[in-house]
Amino acid sequence: MIRINLLAAERERTKKKIAFPTGQRLTAVCSLMLVLAGGLIGWRYWSIGRDSKQLDTDIVAAGQETARLKTIIQQVQQFESQKSQLQERVALIEQLRKTQAGPVHMLDQISRAVPSMLWLTELKQNNADVVIDGRCTSLMGLSDFITNLEGSGFFKKSVEILSSQAESVGQPPSDLIKFSIKAQFQPPTEAKATTGTPAPAAASPVKPGP
Repeated sequence: MIRINLLAAERERTKKKIAFPTGQRLTAVCSLMLVLAGGLIGWRYWSIGRDSKQLDTDIVAAGQETARLKTIIQQVQQFESQKSQLQERVALIEQLRKTQAGPVHMLDQISRAVPSMLWLTELKQNNADVVIDGRCTSLMGLSDFITNLEGSGFFKKSVEILSSQAESVGQPPSDLIKFSIKAQFQPPTEAKATTGTPAPAAASPVKPGP
């Protein structure tokens, strides 16, 4: 007795019907790869576009921030310029105040130092150097004048005698002494810093000569 397995033959026919040809499978794989590649390219394009928009936004924001900082820098520069000008003005005012006070003290101290029978004819100042010309009736008067200047504390020691010579005037007193001395004036602040104590007003004030 011969048995034929018809079920197995039916299964083989079913398998043969389901199986795809090689060409179709290759086409399907290629199509799937193309779809995936297209999707990847599309996603990349969208990502690049998004990043580009974000960069454009950042560039605009950076430009606005740069303009704002530029304005602030200009304001700071103007402030620094105004500050420098104000400091220069303050320094100039202080310098003028000191230079105005200096001659007043100098003339006051010189007038206090002039003894009797001595008078001044000319006074020249070059910075701290002061050249005083005058006449007196005796060398003792000139010596007293120099001593008073040095003792005032407003003139550096020692006072230099540039010239002293007798001059005939033809009337009593028949002879006068024409002199020229050079002294170095120091402002009150410098005099105080040098000695460590306030400068004296004058040494033995005497009455001015005629």
